[in-house]
Amino acid sequence: MQFRKIRLTGFKSFVDPTELLIEPGLTGIVGPNGCGKSNLVEALRWVMGETSARQMRGGEMNDVIFGGTSSRTPRNIAEVSVHLDNSQRRAPVGFNDHLEIEISRRIERDKGSAYRLNGKEVRARDVQLLFADASTGARSPGLVSQGKVGAIINAKPADRRMLLEEAAGIIGLHSRRHEAELRLRAAEGNLARLEDVLKTMDSQLQALKRQSRQAGRYRNLSDHIRRAEAILLHLRWQQALAERQTVEARLREAERAVAKLTGEVSEATTLAASAQEKLPGLRMTEAQAGAEFQHLTIKKTELDAEERRIEDAKAQAEQRLRQLDSDAGREAALAGDASAALDRLAAEADALEAARAEEADALDVAQRRLDAAFAEAEEAEAALNALTQAIAADEARRTQQQRQIAALQERLTRLDRQESEIAEQRRRLEADDDLAAEAARLADAFAAAEAALEQARAAVGQAESGVAAAQGDSAKRQQAASEAQQAERTARTARQQAEQAAGTLRAEIAGLQAALTDRQDEKTPVLARLSAQPGYEAALGAALGEDLDAALGGAGQRRWEELPPLDAAPSLPDGAEPLTAFVTAPPALARRLAQIGVVADEAAALALRGRLGVGQRLVDRAGGLWRWDGFTVAAGAPSAAATRLRQKNRLVALEADLAKADAEQARLAGAHGETEQAVRTAESQVQQARQGETAARQAEAQARAAEREAFNRLNGLREQETRLAQKRAALESRQAALAASLERLAAEKAEAAEQRQIADAALAEIGDLGERRQQADAGRAVLAEKRTEVVEARSRHDTLKREAESRRQRLAAIADERRSWDGRAKGAAQRISEIEARLAEERTAIAGYEKRPAEIAEQRAVLVAGIADADRRRKAAAVALAESESAAAEAQRLLKALEVSLGEAREDRVRAEAAVEQAAQARQVLTDRVRERLDCRPDQALAAAAIDPEEALPEESEVEQRLERLIRERDGMGPVNLRAEQEAGEVETQVETLQQERTDLTQAIARLRQGIGALNREGRERLLASFSKVNSYFEELFVRLFGGGRAYLELVESDDPLEAGLQIMASPPGKKLQALSLLSGGEQALTALALIFAVFLTNPSPICVLDEVDAPLDDSNVDRFCQLLDHIAAETGTRFLVVTHHRLTMTRMDRLFGVTMAERGISQLVSVDLSGAEKLRAIA
Repeated sequence: MQFRKIRLTGFKSFVDPTELLIEPGLTGIVGPNGCGKSNLVEALRWVMGETSARQMRGGEMNDVIFGGTSSRTPRNIAEVSVHLDNSQRRAPVGFNDHLEIEISRRIERDKGSAYRLNGKEVRARDVQLLFADASTGARSPGLVSQGKVGAIINAKPADRRMLLEEAAGIIGLHSRRHEAELRLRAAEGNLARLEDVLKTMDSQLQALKRQSRQAGRYRNLSDHIRRAEAILLHLRWQQALAERQTVEARLREAERAVAKLTGEVSEATTLAASAQEKLPGLRMTEAQAGAEFQHLTIKKTELDAEERRIEDAKAQAEQRLRQLDSDAGREAALAGDASAALDRLAAEADALEAARAEEADALDVAQRRLDAAFAEAEEAEAALNALTQAIAADEARRTQQQRQIAALQERLTRLDRQESEIAEQRRRLEADDDLAAEAARLADAFAAAEAALEQARAAVGQAESGVAAAQGDSAKRQQAASEAQQAERTARTARQQAEQAAGTLRAEIAGLQAALTDRQDEKTPVLARLSAQPGYEAALGAALGEDLDAALGGAGQRRWEELPPLDAAPSLPDGAEPLTAFVTAPPALARRLAQIGVVADEAAALALRGRLGVGQRLVDRAGGLWRWDGFTVAAGAPSAAATRLRQKNRLVALEADLAKADAEQARLAGAHGETEQAVRTAESQVQQARQGETAARQAEAQARAAEREAFNRLNGLREQETRLAQKRAALESRQAALAASLERLAAEKAEAAEQRQIADAALAEIGDLGERRQQADAGRAVLAEKRTEVVEARSRHDTLKREAESRRQRLAAIADERRSWDGRAKGAAQRISEIEARLAEERTAIAGYEKRPAEIAEQRAVLVAGIADADRRRKAAAVALAESESAAAEAQRLLKALEVSLGEAREDRVRAEAAVEQAAQARQVLTDRVRERLDCRPDQALAAAAIDPEEALPEESEVEQRLERLIRERDGMGPVNLRAEQEAGEVETQVETLQQERTDLTQAIARLRQGIGALNREGRERLLASFSKVNSYFEELFVRLFGGGRAYLELVESDDPLEAGLQIMASPPGKKLQALSLLSGGEQALTALALIFAVFLTNPSPICVLDEVDAPLDDSNVDRFCQLLDHIAAETGTRFLVVTHHRLTMTRMDRLFGVTMAERGISQLVSVDLSGAEKLRAIA
């Protein structure tokens, strides 16, 4: 199979679909560093089944997916496919029918890879085996990555052995041997553990057999015990049925007595309850009346405070109104200044524009004059030349020469005079030229004025910032003051609420204290000295009942006297807690309370009632009572003692709440004082902020005045600068004209001197030429005048151009100033609009403040009337509450008398009910016992034990004795395993299974040891055979690459080839034989390449990838390297992909693919067919 092409999509930097053709011969891949050349090599390795992310230069396999750039979003999928030519039918059997095979690998982010072969999904192992059968793959020797040459050079001999193992194809043998060794160790460990388990299970089997014999004896005893228990339980059930009839008759008689008294107590209870029901409503009415009175008083206080705040707010608004009027005036003045400046600049601009309108005509006239002067000068010069030629031809040349000499002399004299005059004029101009000093003075003044203007503008900016900061500070402090006032109002409200709450608590405490006040004499009931934990009042009231009304000590008819504790007091049954744990009582009640237990509920009481001793009783938190003698009081029965105890606990809780309320009231009073002080401080800070704002506005006005003054001064200096510039331009023009005249005179003097020399020579030859000289002199004078006119015309033309440029610059400056003043004018107009809006707001606020006092007065009158009415209602409610409480107390006294009689009747009924209940409980216990022991009803006990009902039964005592003896005998056996027989069978089966497994393990260990030996023999044979072939190829390729010399490979460090290292010995031409590490860098690289290709030739693959392996080679070695590639490609048909930066390597490629990165982070592929280009060039 031959590789035809590879296609990438979303793989690393190749985000767009890219196709690389792999054609016969040498294919080069070139491009700058970092452009993605190696990504193509890694794509080929990846599609052939590479599983290591590190080999792909990544931390995880998701890193092969395009990660995005600044202009491209990341991809979630990468795919690489390779196309193989299967025309020779060498593919696996399942795919050998296809002429072309396409293998693709697709990875989705965080979901793993999927392989497809011609569209059919396959395993990674299938793909790896397919390429392995084709002598290639992800780890093939034909894929030479960057750094592999250096790795071979620097590797230890043992590491280099991996090359031989790859050539011999025994990498798999190593893995299989390692896997077999792991299996061998695991099998030996399993065998050892199995032996231990067999020993343990044999001991377990012997013990189970002993336990099986003991279990048989245990079952026999249990059958006898069951028969005895059935007889005993049957006898006890008959006794329980007889007792039930007796106690039920006694209960019916007690219930009739209770029913009569219950009706009477019910009527009295209804009367007392009706009186009690009225009390909460009256108390609520009295509390509501007090709360309404307090609420109206608070509202009146708040109304007074609001009136004071409105007066303060009105004064502040009027102050802000005056300040806004001042600001509006200042902004209007600033707008006027801007308007005046704009008008002045507009006038100046109009004047300059008018001057600019005439400058074109003036420049045109000056240009025409200059052209005319040039023409006249040229004409004069031509005439002079013609005259000079005529003089030469004149017969009286001598006279003419003499005249010419005289004229020349005169001309020289005149030129000297003119030169002296011009020099004198220049001296006068230089003497009068104080323009430089004036310009320097103006420059200094201009710089100072600009600096002053910048300082003034900075001062204005600072002043504006100061005003803004002052306004912000004022607003913040005003806000802080408002927040402080709000906090003060909140604190005042909280304080008033706390005072109201404390007053309510004091009123309720006073009512409870009045209700609980007892006479402090010998008849004071013991109830006044008792206290119960919250929730236990009803329990204490039910436990002591009317006895709580007895006095403590003294000489009363009903009293409690202190006695020492009982010597042998019975203890309460388990599950009942002593009432003394929840009650605080005088010592006189110690004996009584010690015999009272507290239970959770009625069910617990009924369960424990049968175990009560004489004088003991049980109570629950709901008020239920269960006495030792059977007397029972249902939970929820009204109890004056419980009510009084609850009132005492409520009084204690209220006193604690009152203490907390007093502390909270004191804290809130302090907080209110702090908020009042904060309000005063905030108001003082607001006043200071307003003063600071006023000072800032004054500073702003002063800064703006300084800015206007600096601007005016700068404008004056600019006008002086303009006049000075005009004067300087005129002076420069005059000086230029004088300089030109001097140059002209110097030229004329030179010319005249030259002409005189010529004339003197001619005079010597031809005589005097006076007349012609005069004509020539005249012509020269005319020419001089014309030249002077030319100079003056040029000076005038240049002056006009400079003035036009000056006007243009000034117009640009005026435009800038106009924009600046226009911006200030707009800013002033905007601020004036804002000030007017704020003025309207303040006037509206003041109008609202003026209306509010009248409304407050009306509200105050309504509140005063409401307060008086609320006070009257509060007093009336208090009187009604006192009368109702007196009637309720009378009804309670009547109810107590009836309850005493009812209590005695109920005690009789309770005793009867207790007897019935005890009998029922005894029957239930007996029933449960029968169901537990015999799993049947009590009347079926004999049948359950297979006893004939007609059989004569023994006495109960005799049955009990026999049953106890049997139970003692069974208990003496100790623990018995009833499943011992079954477990023994299971263990025997497991032992047989484990013995069979031991035999299997022994046989498997023998087979594994034989397999490991066979693998070692095969590996040694194949490695030695591969070593021989690689060494032969290496010797041949070394000579080819070096052009001579010799080299060979040898196995070192071990006699076992599988553990030996690979040493490279080489002798380049002209050098001695030595190890690879002693060669030069280039020789090492070339030797390593010889070894790489020697390994490759032992099992050539259809493709070979070389990634920058020619980097350390010079041009001559690169040439040999390329010749070797051509030779291998021709001999083996291998297709080469060569990644290179070397120009000589590029020229030897059949085709080139260039990798570019025009867009950062995005690789693209371009191609050039060099062999095709050579053919076209040969044809051409």
